[in-house]
Formats: sequence, C-alpha cells, structure tokens
Amino acid sequence: MVYQWRKNSVEAADQKSWRLYQFDFMGLRNTTEVVKTSAGDYIVMTVYFDLSRRMGYFTIQTYIPCILTVVLSWVSFWIKKDATPARTALGITTVLTMTTLSTIARKSLPRVSYVTAMDLFVTVCFLFVFAALMEYAALNYYSSVKKPRYTKKRKKKNPNLHGPNYSVLDVGPPPTIIALNNSMYWQEFEENCVYECLDGKDCQSFFCCYEECKSGSWRKGRIHIDLLELDSYSRVFFPTSFLLFNLVYWVGYLYL
Repeated sequence: MVYQWRKNSVEAADQKSWRLYQFDFMGLRNTTEVVKTSAGDYIVMTVYFDLSRRMGYFTIQTYIPCILTVVLSWVSFWIKKDATPARTALGITTVLTMTTLSTIARKSLPRVSYVTAMDLFVTVCFLFVFAALMEYAALNYYSSVKKPRYTKKRKKKNPNLHGPNYSVLDVGPPPTIIALNNSMYWQEFEENCVYECLDGKDCQSFFCCYEECKSGSWRKGRIHIDLLELDSYSRVFFPTSFLLFNLVYWVGYLYL
C-alpha cells in the first residue's frame, strides 16, 4: 500500500489564533518518500515547518549588552596611564562581564557542534575587550622600561674636609652635550639609545630616541610608531575596526 499527500492537504490554522514568541512562522511543506530497509520498503510521509528566529529577544539580551561592554572597555584609553588601579579594574571587569554574557547566551541556544552567528559575534566582542586590557599591559610595561636612567646621588664621606663626620654629595661627572642634526641635547637618556642614533642605525626598529631620528636616511620607508602614544592610536583603531566588523557582520547575516 502506497500513501501519498494530496495537494494542499496540510494547512495551518490562522495565525491570529496562535503565536510563537521566539519564531516567525514562514510556512510548511510535505514530502513522501520510500525508505528501503532489510525488512522491506516503507512509505515515509513528512511535514516540514519553516520557522525564522526573531531577533528582538537576542538583540536585547545579548547583542546590545555585548556592544555596550566593548564600548565601555574603550573608556580606559582616556584614563591616564599612571592610574593603574582604575584601568586594571575596568579591564578585568569588562572581561568578566563578557564571559558572563557569553555563558548566558549559550544556555538559551541548542548545543550544536558548529559555530553559530551569535557565537561568532560574542567571541569577537570578547577579543576586543581582552585586547583593550592587553593594550594597557603593553603600555605600562613599555613606559616602565623606557624611563631615563639618571645618575644616583649618594653621600660620600671625605675625611680631609672638616673632620670625619663631614659628607658631600657625589653627583658624578657633569652631563655631556651631544650635537645631533644641528641641535644640542643633554645626555640624560640611556647611552645605548644615544649611540644607536649617532651611529645612524635604526633606533630600536620602529621607535626613535629623538625626534631627529625620524628624518634620518635609515628611517625612509618605515612607519614611525611611538608606544607612549599607544592610547591615542587605540582611540582610533578600536572603534574603527569594531564598526567595520559590525557592518560586515550585520550585512552578511541579514542579507546574504
């Protein structure tokens, strides 16, 4: 015996009498196929319900909080680099917030083995927040390394002046004046850095000790990046890249 669907034999009731809160009902379709098994052939009649997920719930619960958390992490770029507790606390808080949001978002979705569109968005937002925290770590480390080393002043006893209890300050040799591209500088920076500039070498790859290093012949064709101005670069790079990501994501998700 062979069963077949009649044309338009399956119909849905008027949508005014029922409602799906997280999905939009797009329609239904039916198929008839023969499944061959070792026990014989069987007629399988299938009805497919086409649904489209509504974005309202996930936009309010996941997308908007993730975007606001990423924007909040950019506030640290306008905080002084010396305010270590404030910037560190803000970075860690935003990272933990993104972790919580990603966990909540995955609980309301089926456990699938492939990457969904929401997983991609949440992951990229987490990377932006984590990168903002790492930006301050790099800035703090570079600022502490590049502090100039001055000659330490110490007390030294001189037995030939006014008795054994008299002491003077030993300030070391006077600072040396360096001529560099018709400009005079006091030698208060690290000697290795000065020698690299004077010898015409590349001053620590992309970073210069003096402003005159930018115009040297060894600097041609290179990009000058000052890590001490990393916050200024981040104020432009992070919002621009996140805006481009959202543009590509929403165009690809909604229209492609």
